[in-house]
Amino acid sequence: MMRKGLVAVVLLAWSACIPTLVENPPRDASQYLPGAFQRGADAGVAEAEADGGVPPNAGLRPWKQFFADKELQQLVELALKNNQELNVRMQEIIIAHNEAAARRGEYLPRVNAGLGVGVEKVGGFTSQGFSDKATGVPENLGNFGFGLTATWEVDVWGKLRNAAKSATARAEASAAAKDFMVTQLVAEIARTYYELCALDLQLEVLQRNLKLQSDALEVVKSEKQAARVTELAVLRFSAEVLKNTGRIYDLEQERVQAENRLNFLVGRFPQPVTRDAQGMLAPLPEVIESGLPSQLLKNRPDVRQAELELEASKLNVKSAWASFFPALSLDAGLGYNSFNIVHLVTTPESLLYNLAGNLTAPLLNRTAIEAQYRSANARQLQAVFSYERTLLQSFTEVANLLVTYENVKKRYELERRQVDTLKQSVDVSNVLFQSARADYMEVLLTRRDSLDAELELIETKKRLLHAMVNLYQALGGGWEHGS
Repeated sequence: MMRKGLVAVVLLAWSACIPTLVENPPRDASQYLPGAFQRGADAGVAEAEADGGVPPNAGLRPWKQFFADKELQQLVELALKNNQELNVRMQEIIIAHNEAAARRGEYLPRVNAGLGVGVEKVGGFTSQGFSDKATGVPENLGNFGFGLTATWEVDVWGKLRNAAKSATARAEASAAAKDFMVTQLVAEIARTYYELCALDLQLEVLQRNLKLQSDALEVVKSEKQAARVTELAVLRFSAEVLKNTGRIYDLEQERVQAENRLNFLVGRFPQPVTRDAQGMLAPLPEVIESGLPSQLLKNRPDVRQAELELEASKLNVKSAWASFFPALSLDAGLGYNSFNIVHLVTTPESLLYNLAGNLTAPLLNRTAIEAQYRSANARQLQAVFSYERTLLQSFTEVANLLVTYENVKKRYELERRQVDTLKQSVDVSNVLFQSARADYMEVLLTRRDSLDAELELIETKKRLLHAMVNLYQALGGGWEHGS
């Protein structure tokens, strides 16, 4: 009992020498999130929560269910197989798991097998040489041996185990980082695909209107011959045709760049991309289910990555703390050794073994250990702030995109009505012009406004689709495979 009490006193005195962290105190990360996102549709969410049910969340839907376009689905599948950056991340996961396995191996005993052959000659005017000569020991003495050696650091304070757990957590964090990249890749492919479809539709609208403008130019030329308009009207209509012809080349250039960017994301050289441009004109859901903010903790891979990084940093602090205490190691060996190979396995004469225990404690190098301990604590606090920032950013992204989606959808409806109105005004202006009740400028400006409105409507639909994709990504959707 006295020995145990003495050991306890020594350990208590030793732990009292561990530096405090009052100047930079550690703390746990806050996981607070508001109860709901601020939008009108949250009434249904609150009701589902009050009833104890799980509210729907678009982020939980696999990308094959969220994106109905078959051509887009095929592009995403190709990218998940061939994208080079994603494959680099996959190798990083393998490396991280191997590092974790190496860490786990450090707290297991190390056993080595050895085999040695040698020869030794000592000086004749040494004590050993003089003695060997007197006793008839050969001048060239052989040395043959084989056996097993083992060493084991007993992980009394959990230093090695915590380091291994930390490496495992970082390996899991690397997998979460890969999942986050998958969400980014899926979203980027969808955005580029819709951009490409929008360019197709804009080119179609521009070419159709260019044909109408060319026909109108011929009408104006006929009107000039009939002395109903002047040369100025012909020149203005000709300039409008030339301007829109130039716009076609700009759109075609943008379309080539978008197509090549999509091929790059898929991991292949430039080639034609099969797409359904008319599909982007299909109606979109009135509301994208946002679920509860608390679901971001599990849905968002970047939040899970930050949480795992935080867990790893806490374990590193524990491992650094254990460095202040004495380390216990055991060494053992068993084998045979002889100067003559004939007697190598003679037992027990050639048998050798050893067993030793070592207890080492840091004395003069405590400054370095203290620095490592304080640095580990600072990294843990960095992980705390990083986790809280990621959580705040995820909530803010969803809140902003919910409002963006609703506002762009309302603008799209207004622009659609504007396009319908301007199409009617084009017909009216043609009738009035033919009856000499409207001049050529009214016809020209009406056609120009109608064309610009159609192009802007397609651009707004693209923005609406991008907002939908961004919201799906912000909710954590896209990294789960399946159909």
